[in-house]
Amino acid sequence: MRVPVIAFFNNKGGVGKTTLVYHLAWMYHDLGLRVVAVDLDPQANLTAAFLEFEQLEKLWLSNTLTNTVFRCVAPLIRGTGDIAKPHLQKIKPRLSLLVGDLLLSSFEGLLATEWSGCIDSKERSFRIVSAFGRLLQESMYSCNADVILMDLGPNLGSINRAALIAADYIVVPLSPDLFSLQGLKNLGPTLRQWKFEWHERIKRNVVADLLLPRGFMRPIGYVLLQHQEAANRPIKAYHQWIARIPNTYRQAVLNQPIEENLIVNDDPHCLTLLKHYKSLMPLAQEARKPVFHLTGADGVKGANIQAVEHARQDFEQLARNISKNCKASRANAKPVK
Repeated sequence: MRVPVIAFFNNKGGVGKTTLVYHLAWMYHDLGLRVVAVDLDPQANLTAAFLEFEQLEKLWLSNTLTNTVFRCVAPLIRGTGDIAKPHLQKIKPRLSLLVGDLLLSSFEGLLATEWSGCIDSKERSFRIVSAFGRLLQESMYSCNADVILMDLGPNLGSINRAALIAADYIVVPLSPDLFSLQGLKNLGPTLRQWKFEWHERIKRNVVADLLLPRGFMRPIGYVLLQHQEAANRPIKAYHQWIARIPNTYRQAVLNQPIEENLIVNDDPHCLTLLKHYKSLMPLAQEARKPVFHLTGADGVKGANIQAVEHARQDFEQLARNISKNCKASRANAKPVK
């Protein structure tokens, strides 16, 4: 069975996307899966969440290993070869990281140029545009992964386009605000356009043994983040935006008609309303661990002990919902011609 590649993407920043990927990587690990977390955001925030500064310094300053995503694609950038085999950073025996790198931003222009080159059936163009997809496959084989989680930057640039055509499934993190709502209106049409354009390019590939991404790119739902509560209800300032999200997602991302009186709590595309964990998140960041791994030794006291358990339950349910939606999506998938 194919290993699912799940991208977490929103062209609007500041929605907690990287924190979400970090916690889900740990949760899938805790559930017994072999996980590869992939940092394709040139800001490398996911990498910084996993690694101490001293570790990161050694990795970035090393001149010998292909231990970052940039170094893996560097031969393509220089024109001296194809992708290099990735050296994944082991976080735990079942949890690995394809390390991000600020230098990855230098790949943006080349990806934009070679996207057009694929139309002309240029082998180099296909090798460059498919680089991330092939890196993910190498990463999967190297540690016999069960799932790959991919963190992307908040933009509609060529790096994200090349990453998303390598994704099987897309989860959209959202905040309950006007900016997320407007962002969805850009996101959906862009994803459909990229998918169409890539499928048109696949037909022009002349290298029979070049493993190209399928361009499945199926949205499987959204996660509503930073859901603050007052008397068990969303606070009034956010209510109007929360009410609009289900049908905006249906129209913009799924290209489906609206449903009257559809609310978030009844929306099958809402994977979860994830609470804001208030004082727990700073403790987790200081301890360099997910919220649900915090203990008394990390400063968790009183009511926060129960909050840690609630966080574990929330993320476990989210992880299971994502897996369920991936399986349902796979069952309904049509083969790419």
